[in-house]
Amino acid sequence: MSCYFNIDKRLEELALKAENNASEAFARIETTGRCNSEKVLKAFIDNRVGELHLKGTTGYGYGDDGRDKLDAVFAQVLGAEDALVRHTFVNGTHAISTALFGVLRPGDLMLSLTGKPYDTLQEVIFGEKGGSLTEFGVKYDQIDLLPDGTVNFGLISERAKACKVAYIQRSRGYSLRPSLTISEISEMVDAVRLVNPEAIIMVDNCYGELVERVEPCEVGADLIIGSLIKNLGGGIAETGGYIAGKKELVELCSYRLTTVGTGKEVGCSLNQNRGMFMGLFNAPNVVMNAVKTATFASAFFSLLGFEAYPSYNEYRTDIITALKLGSRKALIAFCEGIQSGSPIDSFVSPEPWDMPGYDSQVIMAAGAFTMGASIELSADAPLREPFAVWLQGGITYDTGRMGVLLAAQRMLDKGIITLDTEE
Repeated sequence: MSCYFNIDKRLEELALKAENNASEAFARIETTGRCNSEKVLKAFIDNRVGELHLKGTTGYGYGDDGRDKLDAVFAQVLGAEDALVRHTFVNGTHAISTALFGVLRPGDLMLSLTGKPYDTLQEVIFGEKGGSLTEFGVKYDQIDLLPDGTVNFGLISERAKACKVAYIQRSRGYSLRPSLTISEISEMVDAVRLVNPEAIIMVDNCYGELVERVEPCEVGADLIIGSLIKNLGGGIAETGGYIAGKKELVELCSYRLTTVGTGKEVGCSLNQNRGMFMGLFNAPNVVMNAVKTATFASAFFSLLGFEAYPSYNEYRTDIITALKLGSRKALIAFCEGIQSGSPIDSFVSPEPWDMPGYDSQVIMAAGAFTMGASIELSADAPLREPFAVWLQGGITYDTGRMGVLLAAQRMLDKGIITLDTEE
């Protein structure tokens, strides 16, 4: 029972039942976390990271050994030939955009194997605000997912023959479809290679890093991209993102981030190296806690009668749980409860707003040490059918658990959920 928060006794009892139901899943998650912690530690040791590498540079950043060492450690952890890890990536969409513009040329075809990408990336691909890929003559096509949200493997052999980039979005975005496992990504890679060996297979890896023991590059992906205020920043990196994969492709991407010819050789690290190294080192344990929090939320809200995606006992490949709450009022109350359980700005009341890059109002709860860091407990939802909220993060399991309980308590206080009266 809670020591310091006023949580209804019946919710506390349901929480204990949820944890018992999820105990086997918790054990699997902890085993994966332990394995990935060893992997990260070995990468630090193998690359001989020293105190000098934690210091930053200014100006052009020539000879920034800490920056280059960070690239090498990330590459090893991600099973890649090379990596481009920079605090100058403003978010995951920026890193993905850099990769797409880095490898695509006018007349090339980008084929999404996982249907329409999430909202903000749609602007990059075919937006009308100036400078999208399609405006530069890049062609776009997609293979829609099957009605059950799974990949349509039957169309890959037909449609992937002419593409330059075969694009895979690992996580669900604002949808209820299943996130992709590494095993499924491996099947997609094989299907593309069979008909188009030269295709560049690119994976949006956001929310998925270190959730499984293997990363997409280890099953044949050419490029993977993500944000450092999600999994691999470990709740410590203040900003940034990464692109990892084949060396020659990473180099092309670096030309888009800086300039052609200078690429990875320039770009000062300022005072960011220490936070990015430390964030990566902590990432396996933080990701483990985030996945446990997501699993608990799924088990707990299922007991309250809501649909959860994935269910608590399903195999997980990212840190997200989607909860189908059914109404605008429920979404707002849930986010208010999450915000009230945040270490920062707990006193703030989140409200729906017209967020750039989205076609409907969005409500977000994120009282985080780093603004927008979704590895910290956060929740967001577009105010549209099916009125689902996407919950992610939780640097520690205990505080993540409490945030979920406070969300349920707020919904109870507002009469959105009801509980049986004690006899």
